[in-house]
Amino acid sequence: MSIAERLPASTRGRTLTLAGAACAWILAYWINGWVWDRLLYDVAGLRADVRSTETIHFFCYDTVKIALLLVGIIFVVTVLRSYMSIERTRALLGGKRQGVGNVMAAGLGVITPFCSCSAVPAFIGFVAAGVPIGVTLSFLIASPLVNEIAIGLLFTLFGWQITALYIAAGLSVAVVAGWTLGRLGVQKWVEPFVFETRLGGQVIDSTAGLTFAQRLQMGAEEVTTILRKIWPYLLVGIGLGAVIHGWAPADFFTSHAGGGNAFGVLIAVAIGVPLYSNAAGVMPLVQAMYEKGLPMGTLLAFMMSVVALSLPEMILLRRVLKPQLLAAFVAVVATGIVAVGYLFNLVLA
Repeated sequence: MSIAERLPASTRGRTLTLAGAACAWILAYWINGWVWDRLLYDVAGLRADVRSTETIHFFCYDTVKIALLLVGIIFVVTVLRSYMSIERTRALLGGKRQGVGNVMAAGLGVITPFCSCSAVPAFIGFVAAGVPIGVTLSFLIASPLVNEIAIGLLFTLFGWQITALYIAAGLSVAVVAGWTLGRLGVQKWVEPFVFETRLGGQVIDSTAGLTFAQRLQMGAEEVTTILRKIWPYLLVGIGLGAVIHGWAPADFFTSHAGGGNAFGVLIAVAIGVPLYSNAAGVMPLVQAMYEKGLPMGTLLAFMMSVVALSLPEMILLRRVLKPQLLAAFVAVVATGIVAVGYLFNLVLA
């Protein structure tokens, strides 16, 4: 008799359903790019080297990818936090240990393969579980800002010294920015629905005593509720990212953000924010501009602004953060990135 057959019928049914849903999710995520390649290039006959085709492919692929990430992350985080005591979580990561919590959250962000948009649902789950807002913001910043793909590419292209500087700078920005925002008491500027725990359409005070089936129900309801609230923001954000995807302002950078321009880092950050890419996607542009003689600090500031402060992320975050906190988040993170850029240019001069 197999393990599945030994389980009670109701438990066996839920286990098989969960396993089937997980396999379907993994398969959908895995074949997403292949499906759009076949549909757009083979079926529709669009040329892959045309900018409009690239824009359409980016929009279709990223919409499905981020929707899948939202569904998976929201469901898993909601079920997990139903087992977490808010008081215990706050005691672990809040209060006098907030600085340690910021470092832990930034470290967690480094090892999670999220882009700036797909890190948002994890951010929602952490805040709802009682993790202090400043600690959670450290995760939100570090997750796209420092990742293993960028580390590997930087090491290959520029050596371990630049790679180490990038890691140290990214973690420093995430920890300091999250700690600073936490000290400003910005939790009041998070939309109220983020803190609510619902089951069956009703807000519940505690998840203690819930059955496993109820916890799964809560996860499914949370997915539906959050997607219903943010889907217009998601489509607008990805749409803007698709339109500007592939735009490579190398010549503009060479003319206006070169080593002789004292405002080069500021220009790089201002250009980087509207763009939407992960670190791997922006690295070819960074390498091309580096070969044209642009300072490394300016290039790192540009890369950090692209992956940590993308316009699509800001549009998505607006649904969960009030304008005051969104503005403070952008200001603090941008200031940290600009400071890192100038510091690197000074050290590496």
